Amino acid sequence: MLLDSASMYFRAFFGVPDRFHGADGTPTNAVRGFVDAIARCITEFSPDELIACWDDDWRPEFRVARIPTYKEHRVATPAVTADEADEEEVPDALQVQEPVIRQVLAAVGIARVGAPGFEADDVIAQFTRCHDGPVDIVSGDRDLFQLVEDSRQVRVIYTGKGMNKLQFATDGWLRDKYGVTGAGYADMSLMRGDASDGLPGVPGIGEKTAAELVNRYGDLTGIMTAARSEDPSLRPTLRRKLLDAAGYIEAAGPVVRLDHQVDVPPVDATLPATAADPPTLVDLCDRYDLDGPVNRLLAALGTSTVT
Repeated sequence: MLLDSASMYFRAFFGVPDRFHGADGTPTNAVRGFVDAIARCITEFSPDELIACWDDDWRPEFRVARIPTYKEHRVATPAVTADEADEEEVPDALQVQEPVIRQVLAAVGIARVGAPGFEADDVIAQFTRCHDGPVDIVSGDRDLFQLVEDSRQVRVIYTGKGMNKLQFATDGWLRDKYGVTGAGYADMSLMRGDASDGLPGVPGIGEKTAAELVNRYGDLTGIMTAARSEDPSLRPTLRRKLLDAAGYIEAAGPVVRLDHQVDVPPVDATLPATAADPPTLVDLCDRYDLDGPVNRLLAALGTSTVT
């Protein structure tokens, strides 16, 4: 099980009341919600291994260099609701909770992995490629749908509607919802565009047309080959739209696709049988009033709870 950590704790921040605080006044709603979400995932899905994947760089230079608008609006526009929550523009009341989240994960013994210059999505993709499966990816980010692969039992447990309304993105689910499977999702998304990521898409090509093109020609290479060769099965107006956007299509490929080689460290992702650092965990519970969620996580792990 691979957790898209920022996606999860952002939703926890907006979904859990802000009345929870530590002894020093530090807000803890995101910590509590994130820890409870992990406990629920362990209880419901019984993973053998679990990694909390981290954004070491939420707006990598290699993506911005190709598409300067990539997540540009998020730099200056703070989120005010869960639906608008970016895993990047961090409200002050959440920013102070991130170190606490890291400390709790370390004290419990849950692996946390990021990679310099990469987003959590890239880390998730690297671990997914290297694992024989099954793999459950927990996220509210649709970009990760491109990793879905039924034949390898890779699915996304999609939290976009909240932890109480989980959806399970498989190839069949994606085809019903978007008209493509996981293998075609990135190409469809690139053409459709994604305002939340600052990706303009191909003007005049929406989701349905993009999916039809992927299904007809297989991938963007096949689509652009058809456009350049004046394939008679491609409508002239559609051909012109594609050729006019050829520069964007070429630039956006490495931005949208999660196929980069990421140097992730060796990690023991086995769920801990006992807390890794009980004294620190007790101290964190005392300082931030986290006994309830931490004990629920430890109970899910089948280990002794803190007092």
